Amino acid sequence: METITLPGGQLTTAELSAIFATIPVEFDFIDDHDIVRWSSANRHRLFARTDADLGKPVRAVHPGHSQARVQAVLDQMHAGKRGKLSLLIHHQGQPVNIAFYALHDAAGKYLGCVEVTQPVADHQEKGGWWRNLKQMLLRH
Repeated sequence: METITLPGGQLTTAELSAIFATIPVEFDFIDDHDIVRWSSANRHRLFARTDADLGKPVRAVHPGHSQARVQAVLDQMHAGKRGKLSLLIHHQGQPVNIAFYALHDAAGKYLGCVEVTQPVADHQEKGGWWRNLKQMLLRH
């Protein structure tokens, strides 16, 4: 089994795949030419990505009303004017956080960005102490 060495340790490809399949967060990697190169394939996705989306410009996988804004953020990241952006939207009546993070190599060269999408309704519940206790005591 292939092992990947990263800062902080090593993972097998099976372990890394299991992490991305389990965490209820969407990850999309957009390369330095604004092309979608990888998406986490898990059952938790709010915004579907298929193998057909790989290799497409990132604007092509976003709805028309957001394409210009997505491109503007990426242009700012290319220019080094922005390192991240976090937005709260509502999707199907639920709050969702969408964040873009610029990625750079050790020399500072722009490698692309990762788009991270996560439902946050559970994080915004009132009574957080009680919710946390219930999660610790009850098995899901």
